[in-house]
Amino acid sequence: MKTQALLALGVLLATGGAASGAEEAVDLETVTRIRDEGFTNSKVMETVEYITDVIGPRVTGSPEMKQASDWTRQTLESWGLANAHLEGWRFGRGWSLERATVQMVAPGSATLVAVPRAFTPGTEGPRRAKAVKVRIDSEADLEKYRGQLAGRIVLIGDARPAQSADKPAFTRYSEQELDELARFDVVPASRGPLDRDAVARRLRLQRALRTYFVAEKALATIEPSPTDGGVIVVGRGGSWVKGEDPGVPALVMSAEHYNRLARLLDRQLDVELELDVRARFQDDDPTAYNTIAEIPGTDGRGEVVMIGAHLDSWHAGTGATDNAAGSAMAMEAMRILQALDLKPRRTIRIALWSGEEEGLLGSRAYVSEHFATRAEPADPRERELPSYLRRDTGAVTVKPDHARLAAYFNLDNGTGRIRGIYAERNAAVVPIFEAWLRPLHDLGATTVTLRHTGGTDHTSFDAVGLPGFQFIQDEADYDTRTHHTNLDVYDRLQKADLMQAAVVLATFAYDAAMRPDRLPRRSPPRPAASPAPLPAAAP
Repeated sequence: MKTQALLALGVLLATGGAASGAEEAVDLETVTRIRDEGFTNSKVMETVEYITDVIGPRVTGSPEMKQASDWTRQTLESWGLANAHLEGWRFGRGWSLERATVQMVAPGSATLVAVPRAFTPGTEGPRRAKAVKVRIDSEADLEKYRGQLAGRIVLIGDARPAQSADKPAFTRYSEQELDELARFDVVPASRGPLDRDAVARRLRLQRALRTYFVAEKALATIEPSPTDGGVIVVGRGGSWVKGEDPGVPALVMSAEHYNRLARLLDRQLDVELELDVRARFQDDDPTAYNTIAEIPGTDGRGEVVMIGAHLDSWHAGTGATDNAAGSAMAMEAMRILQALDLKPRRTIRIALWSGEEEGLLGSRAYVSEHFATRAEPADPRERELPSYLRRDTGAVTVKPDHARLAAYFNLDNGTGRIRGIYAERNAAVVPIFEAWLRPLHDLGATTVTLRHTGGTDHTSFDAVGLPGFQFIQDEADYDTRTHHTNLDVYDRLQKADLMQAAVVLATFAYDAAMRPDRLPRRSPPRPAASPAPLPAAAP
């Protein structure tokens, strides 16, 4: 009787109390079982601790990333998931960092904190050199330093004044903020339109600087972190394309330490530094790998629900919130469903992506292999932009499995608990998601917004007309402390939030796998109007 009453309540909630019309069934008995398994027998912290503390940072193509791919495959298989395997795609050169030390030896002695940019070379042992400071805002500035940088360690830019924090270091969404997020924003006030010309100029300048510093025989470059408080934000610097010059060793230093060096140079004092950067490229295998495993469905139509997160990371920390957290939560969701021995109608498949940090490369490769391809932009300058910044101007060519994907759900916003989901401008899924969330309201997951969010792997699916979705998560200290920084470590993870998110994700995967029809889709993507050509490079 209790189960029947709960199911009746679920139907009532799912229809908003309506007595007629289509009903989104919610299996509250299974939701209860998912919650019980997820909160009383969770393995999520064990999983994320192994990925971060034991394996460590996971730059795509590195030995550590390959170790993570192998370990996640083996772990999913040990939990009883079927078809656990690695799917390769062509990436390029791997890169890994063994150590990096920076010491000031004159005019005084000090140990300085800095991290090399990924895909830049090492120093091949300790190297001492005088420092010189330059300011280069455009390619036109290169000439004034020509012939002055040989054998020098080049500081790029002036001292950067310390900035007072403009918001708390750790935040969660308030109810008012969630209400505002639920309202569709035609032109988001938080960010203006992307200045694609400015992005193109900046990328061209970065490529020109790599070539310039090599030609000028600079020993290395150092730039200040954009964040204060000893936090170092660092990502890519050189190139993973074999045969393309990666430039000179390029480091990012804590702003406070960099500022001291800049001030000393401004006083016309000689500054001598010693660098020891041990970084190395791996050229033996140009293949990167996505981890795939599944719970087979019982329906003969062969439809699939996918969940996923990216397993790769940058290297300053251990990639905990970006994105071992999402990977561990997705793995835990699959463990929960497998432990309950559920028999979903549709296959539920997990994908842990590589190459996300380099431009959603792993998920794009998977979508192209299995679901659909989209023609490359005709404008060569458009192709110079990172794939996630391009305007999709080409026609979509679909493959048979395009029709069989019911939905893809992604996690990639740090350690924060799930507060809702982005419906990606798909009005037809809003009442469905609202029904699925109602049994989870007491966990804080309440909000469905029609807004679009980008920057992570669900957009690889959305770009070819597939229903790909990203969850709304509490920010925690993602933007203030951990995103791409040396503080992105296990200690910044929130255990209760990871457990909650795994339960919500497992519930959504199960609900999507059990509904009679796949989720509604937006209209198929059409070729967009060709953008205005990007400006030509400066002569």
